[in-house]
Amino acid sequence: MYATVPTTERVTVKSTSGSGFTLAWTTDKLDNLDGSVSSNGTIAFQETNAGLVNTDWSSTPPPAGWPPLCGQIANCANALSSTFYNVIWGSRHPVLQEPLLTGSSWPSTGGGSDDVSSVSTYLGTALITVPAFPQPVLAARVRSTVTQAGAIGDPFGTGVRTIWWVYGVGPVKVEFQHAGGSHAPVTTSVLQSTSLQPATPPGDADYFPFIKNQVLRYRWTNTKHLRKPEIEQFTVDAVANGTARFKVKDLSGPIKVAGSYGFSKRLDGVTNLWGTTQSATILKFPPLGPKSATPRERVHLVTPFDLMTYGYNPILTAYPATGDSWSGDAPSHDFSIYGVTGATHVVGVQTVKVPAGTFRALVVRSALTQRGFPYGSGTRTSWFAPGKGLVKLTFAHGDGSLSLVELLR
Repeated sequence: MYATVPTTERVTVKSTSGSGFTLAWTTDKLDNLDGSVSSNGTIAFQETNAGLVNTDWSSTPPPAGWPPLCGQIANCANALSSTFYNVIWGSRHPVLQEPLLTGSSWPSTGGGSDDVSSVSTYLGTALITVPAFPQPVLAARVRSTVTQAGAIGDPFGTGVRTIWWVYGVGPVKVEFQHAGGSHAPVTTSVLQSTSLQPATPPGDADYFPFIKNQVLRYRWTNTKHLRKPEIEQFTVDAVANGTARFKVKDLSGPIKVAGSYGFSKRLDGVTNLWGTTQSATILKFPPLGPKSATPRERVHLVTPFDLMTYGYNPILTAYPATGDSWSGDAPSHDFSIYGVTGATHVVGVQTVKVPAGTFRALVVRSALTQRGFPYGSGTRTSWFAPGKGLVKLTFAHGDGSLSLVELLR
């Protein structure tokens, strides 16, 4: 309707600085036909720990006669007259949230005054063929519902956009179905050629999901110190921007406890941000360190999540795979809290059976040392199931006892 003649754009990397880069595009000298869009511009991006964000843009104005995407025609900073404008429309920060895992969904805003909003959902991977890659390549599909209100061209600025992202390349196809009924326009951009080579994307299984209102019920025992099972329930009661809060309460057993835990999911992994509990019990657990802390300040293991997070971050890497490894070192923030050193590695995927069911779970094993405290030292093995999270944990403590945590439901 507004660009009935195909337009060819050439996009180049204008500059790079650290984790930021600027792209430039032009339609000049590309043998475009009369009636095609004439456009020149630049657009800047920053790769962050939480994903890709757009930081700036500038270009020639859209063609006369296109719907104004502001409340007034003059001095309108919004446009949909180039491929990358369609990519960032309604989703500048972030353009693409990472890690990109099964079930990922996130809100975003965009436009010159953050006056356009969107909700994006990762649909998984699919093979796609475009002129740049005549042999099918694997792409991550992200669908965004974009909403603009208060602009003269609201229907044109509102709609459903799907982007096919190829790892190592970027967007290879963009399709924007604009609002306005059965005859509404559809904008499509397809990659014609590139000097970049597609790479195999990392696994997208989510082994520690943030699902609001998800309930996880665990049974915890220890062969020496907790023979009567402790049953505790965790509920995800808040999720925002890749961060989640889990609340815990006891259901039965010798420990009375209530509290909350915070976790973030970023490109440096799943990180425990805090754990705050209030507990009471007549049981006498062995002391824990670190020695640098007063007895009142020292760590206490009173929930299954305490056993899971004990030691150091991350709990998991962003895209966990067999052979991944990391360590807890001193000095560090985590060492100041726990006084623990050690090494963790991903063993692989195994079938595990617990009361909640049978799962194909990622096995993560840690060797932990807390000097002077045998109960705080030992070997911890955790099983994480996609879409569920922690389903089993064993901790062979240095004092000879064994803690066992299993998911009940």
